[in-house]
Amino acid sequence: MSVFDRIGGPRGRFWRSFRRAGIAVGLALAVNVPLAAQAAQPGAGKPDGAPTGAVTSALPQLEKKKMDIQEVTSPGGIKAWLVEEHSVPLVAIRFAFHGGSAQDPADKAGVANFMTAMLDEGAGDLKADAFQERMEDLATRMSFSEGRDTFYGSFQSLSENLNESADLLRLALTKPRFDDDAIERIRKQLLAGLAFAAKNPNRVAGRLWAETAFQGHPYGRPSNGTPETIAAVTADDLRAYARDVFARDNLEVAVVGDITAAHLGRLLDEVFGALPQKAKLAAVPEASLAAGKVKVAKMPVPQSVAVFGLPGLKRHDPDFVTAYVMNHILGGGGFSSKLMEEVREKRGLAYSVYSYLQPFDHAAILAGQVATKNDALAKSLEVIRSEIRQMAEKGPTQQELDDAKSYLTGSYPLRFDTNSKIASQLLAIQLEDLGIDYVNRRNAQIEAVTLDDVKRVAKRLLDPNRLIVAIAGKPEGVEATN
Repeated sequence: MSVFDRIGGPRGRFWRSFRRAGIAVGLALAVNVPLAAQAAQPGAGKPDGAPTGAVTSALPQLEKKKMDIQEVTSPGGIKAWLVEEHSVPLVAIRFAFHGGSAQDPADKAGVANFMTAMLDEGAGDLKADAFQERMEDLATRMSFSEGRDTFYGSFQSLSENLNESADLLRLALTKPRFDDDAIERIRKQLLAGLAFAAKNPNRVAGRLWAETAFQGHPYGRPSNGTPETIAAVTADDLRAYARDVFARDNLEVAVVGDITAAHLGRLLDEVFGALPQKAKLAAVPEASLAAGKVKVAKMPVPQSVAVFGLPGLKRHDPDFVTAYVMNHILGGGGFSSKLMEEVREKRGLAYSVYSYLQPFDHAAILAGQVATKNDALAKSLEVIRSEIRQMAEKGPTQQELDDAKSYLTGSYPLRFDTNSKIASQLLAIQLEDLGIDYVNRRNAQIEAVTLDDVKRVAKRLLDPNRLIVAIAGKPEGVEATN
């Protein structure tokens, strides 16, 4: 989650509307933070991003033996990854369809986001209130979110109620009602959220950055939509999105908890078997980032927010892992990072500054954010540019590299300490096509990074002259470019 994202909240109509109004906004100071207005993810934590985790026994499991991840294929041919954990009577399911907000019609930005709020607003014979009461009766948790390239689902159930709870998930995915009263209620909540976001410098700067960096590309459109596009979304738009995106060949599933492989095989067909075999995704072109631009959205606030970024590396680039380690040293490592040390600790210019890597299907970025007083933003950006230049020209020290590798490998098991975290990590690994043994290979890849590797990749990636900056506020001494 990032300043660009909504986060999931407690169940219930009040909390769901509160979240959709934009009040619950999360910030992750991590490596893989989704792009402007991308709701990624209560669905899937990136395999090398913000910690997302697994069953309570997973920490010693990772330290002492390899995790037993099974690939399960249902009788109908649907595949899933499974980690059995029978000590707690819970089952967590994370699933995703490739597509996301990039599949929104060009004139209907926000359809995927609208869909995330509608799937538990009634399905089959159950209208919204009856559907949600049934979820409460069964102690079922179900939520949906969208990223730029992916539509996510999150499901959790007591194992004794699993079959009945899973039938609600089946209905939500295959027989959503899209009743007029529910659509209008959710529309009001989404419009309220957009009104809130328009007054939030974090959201404004993130959206402006995406529009600037990805001008004319689907990634540049606001995934939460605009008041005009949300007002225009119809039930037919929602049905079309579900028809085109929710399909079996487009599906990834991860399951963790009190369930056997045989039971899961049957459950997969029961929940997902009625979906179309093939998705009908619109082609999304590769994106080319703009370079060296500064944009300012004037807002009457005492503190300005600046989002900055450069082209990054896709996940399967041979240099991605090295770039991940390099970014941890530069701005992804919290108080140990160079940006935090130079901007906050030495100069007191800002409370927080960070950077992250974000690979998409059709682009990749290395981006970050700083927020500070209007009269300190220009100096903060000057220091950030200087540190980017220093990293490109000199690289880190051996000690900085050793410390980064020690932290990144030592903290990795913390992503695997609940059922939900394990399921999220496994789903992310599937989406990135990293292989079922990635969990056991990942730390060795980090350890293999050398100082020469980091210096070479820093030179490849870091050019402060190409920095794209989007600012929301009243910054002093900063001039916008055309």
